[in-house]
Amino acid sequence: MRSTPIRLALSASLMAPALLAPAFIAQARADAAAPPVAALEAWLKQPEAERRLDDPALARPLTREQAERARALLGAARMRSVAGNAAAAIAAKQITIGDKTLKWESKRFGDAAPGKRSLWISMHGGGNASAAVNDRQWQNQIRLYEPAEGIYLAPRAPTDTWNLWHEGHIDALFQQLIDAQIAVNGVDPNRVYLMGYSAGGDGVWQLAPRMADRFAAAAMMAGHPNDASLAGLRNLPFAIFMGGADDAYDRNRIAAEKAAALDRLRAADPGGYSHMARIYPGLPHWMNRKDAEALPWMAGFTRDPWPKRIVWEQDDVLHDRFYWLEVPAGAAKAGDTITAVAEGQTITLTGAVPEGMMLRLSDRLIDLDRPIRVTVNGKAAYSGKVARTARAVQQSLLERADPASAATALLKLR
Repeated sequence: MRSTPIRLALSASLMAPALLAPAFIAQARADAAAPPVAALEAWLKQPEAERRLDDPALARPLTREQAERARALLGAARMRSVAGNAAAAIAAKQITIGDKTLKWESKRFGDAAPGKRSLWISMHGGGNASAAVNDRQWQNQIRLYEPAEGIYLAPRAPTDTWNLWHEGHIDALFQQLIDAQIAVNGVDPNRVYLMGYSAGGDGVWQLAPRMADRFAAAAMMAGHPNDASLAGLRNLPFAIFMGGADDAYDRNRIAAEKAAALDRLRAADPGGYSHMARIYPGLPHWMNRKDAEALPWMAGFTRDPWPKRIVWEQDDVLHDRFYWLEVPAGAAKAGDTITAVAEGQTITLTGAVPEGMMLRLSDRLIDLDRPIRVTVNGKAAYSGKVARTARAVQQSLLERADPASAATALLKLR
């Protein structure tokens, strides 16, 4: 299962106006004569089902100010659409994709205003057990932590397998859950936190690196990493909590090794790999709630959706988009690693960069009023300006209901 972005392409009929309906031609001419934002506003006034994604109104070049206005208009429209579609799921506290259903219970703490609320996704232990055992673990997780502010949400895993929190269906379910909480409950997309205990900690080890661009910080409690890599944690603050006597499956030893590995990554890349580690001497698998110190530490971080440096390593559950990088559908392979650096007006890509790589750009990353230069594995790949368009914003929002990470320009590398 993969996270698959929606692809937008110009209709071939745009090259042959005689084939289009007269009404559409007239609208296109009106849009061409109108200022770009006015044309976008007219597009948004159409019923959602009738909005053509190949409409010329979305392709008009925008100034920086116009692009920000487009992001605000399209973001608000996307939030309304998602809120309407998700209202029943939020009321029922469950989301279904295919044959998998994610249920949850939640509590609200503090009085942050809508749009400013944090979200704490807290995954229960258990796994490889009966449904009744996993249900008890879920009920325990609901009571386990209390953030100072935000929506504390404990989901129930859709399966009862040993790897219940890092099977391939989890990524899409969590994305839809986050989208719904942003649109309906006023969650700040830059303040979404991930945590989990025991088998839930296993899930944190796996999900945090491969979904790092969705979270502000993550904390692993008493879990085993299995084959998880730390590389993708470059921009995600990560905490490790383990009982010093928790030696089942060598959890305590491996936790110490991973903490040391994060120390080395931080030393080699001082701008990344923020982390903390607590291995409590003498404590077994249950840490007597000492691990609750994770919450105030995590709350001190907000997500940067436009980091200047990215390390993207593909897990066995593949993703097409990570921060401001996007690979063509079907191009990703497990273990592929791309390092991307934006410095001044130059973007440097190294590693397994596929043909058709897409750069999702914003003035929050690079100055789009000036030419940019892109190199791939030491070779020049692009030089010139990249136009801001409403289409870039809309494509981003259709992939994720996350205006903060919405691109205002797209550059496809040949």
